[in-house]
Amino acid sequence: MSSTRAFGLTRTSKGFSLTRTLKVFKKDMAMGPRSPFFLYALVLPVAMTVILQLVFGTLFEPKPRLGLVDFGDSAVSAGARAIEGIELTFLDDVETLKRQVEANDLDVGLVLSADFDEAVRSGGKPPLELYIGGESLASTRIVLDVTALDLIRAVEGSVPPVVVELVHLGDAPSLPISARLVPLIMMYALLIAGIFVPASGLIEEKEKGTLTAMLVTPVRASEVVAAKALLGFVLAFVMSVVTLVLNNALGSRPLSLIVVVSVAAAFSALLGVVLGAAARSVTALFTIMKSSGIILIGPVIFYLFPEWPQWIAKLFPTYWMIDPIWQVALQGAGLGDVWVKVAIAVAIGVVLAAIAGVLAGRMAEQVAGE
Repeated sequence: MSSTRAFGLTRTSKGFSLTRTLKVFKKDMAMGPRSPFFLYALVLPVAMTVILQLVFGTLFEPKPRLGLVDFGDSAVSAGARAIEGIELTFLDDVETLKRQVEANDLDVGLVLSADFDEAVRSGGKPPLELYIGGESLASTRIVLDVTALDLIRAVEGSVPPVVVELVHLGDAPSLPISARLVPLIMMYALLIAGIFVPASGLIEEKEKGTLTAMLVTPVRASEVVAAKALLGFVLAFVMSVVTLVLNNALGSRPLSLIVVVSVAAAFSALLGVVLGAAARSVTALFTIMKSSGIILIGPVIFYLFPEWPQWIAKLFPTYWMIDPIWQVALQGAGLGDVWVKVAIAVAIGVVLAAIAGVLAGRMAEQVAGE
């Protein structure tokens, strides 16, 4: 019977122990902030959200920008305030309005005279100053022009001659690029938190000799691997939820979302411990990740380009963990709609767990032979 004491463990090793696994997990959580990968996993989703959503969301899908100079507290101004999807700016003088339109700070500028509403209601034709920016998009000009005309008709008391209704053609409504970037951010959150953190932690244990120190106690190699996987799972789950919150993509089915995110986090954590057990050094881990990067990241490209053949994405193993999140969080699907994909992800996870078990046994043999 072993009486060696390390990490607070003194019991005889006899089969897999959840208690010992949790003790190793607590040790990893306490030491985690010292690891650059751990800190990177916390910062990356936030940084990517800020950069991608602000840059791409603002650059490629800007809101129509309407500038108003109202000299008479017109009802047009009140109606413009109530319209969603338009960036409204009130200015005090016409010259400032012109300068901002010319500088492309505004797409369209509208000037309303002091007696504008009264003249419209009495059947008159008051002058309407409308300035259009030369660099504004044609679609933006149309939206703002139609909006202005509808607001003026509302002041007159007439009904607009047409009602505009958006009809999406195809299998599902198109999503803005800011929404289609969410899987990319999610994938990186899962890869760093779920793969790099447990993999690098396991490699560090081997390189620094702390794995040998633990294995001379009752701790088993399988318990060390399980603790690293648990660390990766917890971190990947938390950062995935944080990513969805930051991107306003929690969807309307919280229970379904918890299930699919849990499966994705477990998938990535198991892949992480497999790579960590197989790689001999952090350099080798980076080499593996670089060579297999397209396989891991590949599926998210098809969310950015929905016109591409979507069946190709199913050839990537990570598709089965990321697509259920996409369907539930951004497409409004329920667990019943994605259960087949979730089942495939679970099956792959079972295979990864079996491989991790075999590699844990080999690590124990290597330590015992040293």
